[in-house]
Amino acid sequence: MAAQVEAGIDLRIGTSGFDYPEWKGVLYPEALPRSEFPAAYGRAFSTLELNFSYYGMPKAANLAALMDRMAAPGLDFSIKAHRSLTHEIEATRLEEQAREFRAGIAPLARAGRLAAILFEFPWRFAYGVEERRYLDRLLGEFGDYTRVVEFRHRDWVNARVLEGLRERGVGFCSLDLPRLEGLPPVADIVTADTAYLRFHGRNAADWWNGDSRGRYDWLYSREDLASWLPRIQAMAARAKRLRIYFNNHARGQAVANARELGALLAGAGLGSGKASLWQAEPSSTSTSSD
Repeated sequence: MAAQVEAGIDLRIGTSGFDYPEWKGVLYPEALPRSEFPAAYGRAFSTLELNFSYYGMPKAANLAALMDRMAAPGLDFSIKAHRSLTHEIEATRLEEQAREFRAGIAPLARAGRLAAILFEFPWRFAYGVEERRYLDRLLGEFGDYTRVVEFRHRDWVNARVLEGLRERGVGFCSLDLPRLEGLPPVADIVTADTAYLRFHGRNAADWWNGDSRGRYDWLYSREDLASWLPRIQAMAARAKRLRIYFNNHARGQAVANARELGALLAGAGLGSGKASLWQAEPSSTSTSSD
């Protein structure tokens, strides 16, 4: 039996990143200038996971300008934490780096358009005493924000960790990714008011080769996505908000799969009101951004 879903669930689907020239012909018209990608994305989806913030510390002025260029006041953002907080950790500099990151995302928070901060940890971030202590400190630095943690090592998916996340009001990021030894299992775990799900693709052959483009090069079939419907319904029944993002960005596959999952959810009664995923297909002519 499908879980009963509260009518007021704020469910949105988007993609991880948007500034991909190869998405022309999929999301963006062929003639659309790159400077107008933000406005076109804002017309198409109701949420966006920003990932450039992993590579460089976000700057407040740049994020304020991006919100303006999106020209979509209802769109909200999740943002990936900078790599100094999750991948290239210097524990003695945590407070300094956290302060810089908070300053950079301030425009999103002030505007009420920050859905969550995503702390994505790599597979090498193993489940150990020092790692647990660091995670506790990190989450404490962002206690006033909606926080979501993505673990790539399966040992973090245990009762002690999940209970700790619940006690702190921190979301657990559920994942779809290859079924490989050491990676987290498929799960529909909810530990906070905001539930979170990322689709990375199932490219097992290229997962460990270090090439992020190859790792996430995958197109889900309709059957693959349909198999997630009971899990998504279960997550939506236990949360106030659910954000779903597709990270299989190569060749616009994230866009295609986001649309397809949106249609499947609409057919299951989760595609109206706040759950609306896009307004219209991009037009064949260029449009001006604000």
